[in-house]
Amino acid sequence: MKSSVEQLNDTRVKITVEVPFDELKPEFDQAYQALSQQVSIPGFRKGKAPRQLLEARIGRGPVLEQVVNDMLPSRYSQAVDEHELKVIGQPVIDITKLEDGELVEFTADVDVRPEITLPDFSEFKVEVEPLQVGDDAVDHELDHLRERFGTLKDHNHKLKKGEFVTLNITATDADGETIEDLGTEGLNHQIGGSELIDGLDDALLGAKNGETVEFETTLPSGDKGNIKAEITATKLRELPEADDEFAQMASEFDTIEELRESLAKQVEENAKAQQASAIRDAVLKEALDKSEFALPQSIVEEQVQGQLQQLLGQFGGDEKIFESLLQAQGTSREEFDKDSRENAEQAVRTQLFLDVLAEEENPEVSQQELSDHILFTAQSYGMDPNQFVSQLSQSGQIANLWADVRRGKALASAICKVTVTDTDGNNIDASEYFGIEEEATETEAE
Repeated sequence: MKSSVEQLNDTRVKITVEVPFDELKPEFDQAYQALSQQVSIPGFRKGKAPRQLLEARIGRGPVLEQVVNDMLPSRYSQAVDEHELKVIGQPVIDITKLEDGELVEFTADVDVRPEITLPDFSEFKVEVEPLQVGDDAVDHELDHLRERFGTLKDHNHKLKKGEFVTLNITATDADGETIEDLGTEGLNHQIGGSELIDGLDDALLGAKNGETVEFETTLPSGDKGNIKAEITATKLRELPEADDEFAQMASEFDTIEELRESLAKQVEENAKAQQASAIRDAVLKEALDKSEFALPQSIVEEQVQGQLQQLLGQFGGDEKIFESLLQAQGTSREEFDKDSRENAEQAVRTQLFLDVLAEEENPEVSQQELSDHILFTAQSYGMDPNQFVSQLSQSGQIANLWADVRRGKALASAICKVTVTDTDGNNIDASEYFGIEEEATETEAE
């Protein structure tokens, strides 16, 4: 077999492969065996007819077709290995020459990983926000917990941020025509929470029960419109006292001091997780900024179309419904497509970079680490872990999760080389977050 490679661009090559017929004996044997099981020839049991009779019955064409189909995967893989190509995606294969008894020639156009030069992580300096773990942060968590056990009480004073209202809403367009889809009755809303309509909270502040507020806003379509909100009820949330009785009601602790200590640990853990995530994002961003390389557009397009089809599937494949939803959210199909492509390009760029980094760092992935990652992923999808593993095995996707763990460990190793400080000027030891724990190599003596 002879093969050659032509570089079409930075991320795509054409592989040309010539295979002499004298190398195809195994494939011919396999083809005759398979075809003889499908064809009945009088006087012979299936699988026992001579090759000459088989060819006379079905012709030479089906034999050659079977041989070519059987040999393509192995010869393509052999050519990829010989030229040490880092292929990504599926090849486009074309049979360019078939001379019976002489040779088969085919070409394979396929994307390859671009050349990526890794930066020196030891030269990186990144800055993140400091940990917020003081009494104020604990008080904030305690207030959140108290809110869960709060009770809503009617009131008739002027509305303030954080209070609750019940509204009847009508909407009209610039011509005064009622917009039925935006009208609603009995809508419960917290001022300062998630603002449903631009300008609603500002209009409600200072109003009282029984009043109607009116304001101009930008409608989901992008046009100007008018909103009337009738206030039919006003309530405020009364919080329980932060005392021992509350601690016993809201937790497993007997005293408020014990509850605060537990919340302080929780606040610290959450703050460290957020800081670790900020470090990871900052390091990865700087690494990608320092590593310019071309992207295989077919892989990007595959990601874009995959995301689109997944979303359209939620609407029965109806693009009109999907576009109407985008319009209601204040965006357009053009903006969605633009954002989707940018996100896909970023995802592809990140994965390609981390693949190269993983080859450089070459971290080992233990079975426990892979199992933990599978369990975490199954939980994120809300699936039973055993069912999830079964689906992964059937689709051959376990190797992809293994690669995810390997990329993560490689990035963690690189981050430990980076100089990290917070905005207060304090040094942060990234290895506290990203250091690889050494596995025990000795067992305790009995």
